[in-house]
Amino acid sequence: MTPTHKVYIAGPEVFLPNGSEQMALKGRMALEHGFFPSTMAEDALDPTGVTPFAFGCQISAANEAMMRDADLVIANLTPFRGISADIGTAFEVGFMCALRKPAFGYTNTTRGYFERLSEDFYHGATRKDAGGVMRGRDGLMLEDHGMVDNLMLDGGIEALGCVLVRREVSPDRRLQDLEAFQECLRLARAHMDRLS
Repeated sequence: MTPTHKVYIAGPEVFLPNGSEQMALKGRMALEHGFFPSTMAEDALDPTGVTPFAFGCQISAANEAMMRDADLVIANLTPFRGISADIGTAFEVGFMCALRKPAFGYTNTTRGYFERLSEDFYHGATRKDAGGVMRGRDGLMLEDHGMVDNLMLDGGIEALGCVLVRREVSPDRRLQDLEAFQECLRLARAHMDRLS
């Protein structure tokens, strides 16, 4: 299929032991669905003579430039290093939503945010207060909207008429499995075709 739109592929894959291979595979899959994968020109970033902070800012600016140049985003919102999506990926979804660009997401767990928060973070130590508000043992309120993660992620994607795909994948494959990404590519292709 001839590529017609540029997709920004967001997710924590860069941190995986096989991150480069995983991103290359996702790029090939995007091309098969008619999307140019947004990629960073690694030679445009130079850590020589700058502080780690300054180099981090270079990476941030490069990512923002790629998002401005992209037509849509597909984000891996599978919980990463805790109960929520990777914070950088969450920022990228919000950035694209603010630009009013189509935002698709996926998670490789069907367990919702409330379930992960109450069971995994609080280990069941939650209770309703006198006003009927669910609270953790630290007194903080727990929201239950039946969403994948923080309501701003689900809400932003929904407001754009896009989709957040949920699948259940075994924990050992959760960050590697690409079937939900494949489904997002199909949904995004149909969405972009309708907009054309």
